[in-house]
Amino acid sequence: MAHAIEIALFLHLLSVAVWVGGMVFAHFCLRPALEDLSPQLRLPLIESVFSRFFNWVGIAVIVILLTGGFLLMQFGGAHATWQLHAMAGLGVVMMLIFGHIRFAVFPRIRRAVQAQKWPDGARAVGTVRRLVIVNLVLGVVTIGVAVMSRGI
Repeated sequence: MAHAIEIALFLHLLSVAVWVGGMVFAHFCLRPALEDLSPQLRLPLIESVFSRFFNWVGIAVIVILLTGGFLLMQFGGAHATWQLHAMAGLGVVMMLIFGHIRFAVFPRIRRAVQAQKWPDGARAVGTVRRLVIVNLVLGVVTIGVAVMSRGI
């Protein structure tokens, strides 16, 4: 069983790195680099980048959910430490926010790009930006809670 826990933890952490690292890249590197582009260039590029990134995040979310559930059960289930429950709760909130971005907000960007309605697309991108900041903060807090749980 020890190898299963190690494999699950590896896959879990790898998926977290993809998701949180992708948000850091998108917010601190991609967004500022695109500011000087016109909406006609910026929004199709954002749509293209996010369509690929969201596929990766979707896979990461599934892996995090499966491995996190497995690990939670291995470390006590309902009787696990508060840190493990906090990580699970924060992770679920992050997943719900991602689901909203992916299935509610991102389609507005896609429709705006297809219709060349640049102001509509810009508003939707602003919503994504704000929600990514929230998820990024939650992700960093979750990583902090994970570090705190190591002493257990």
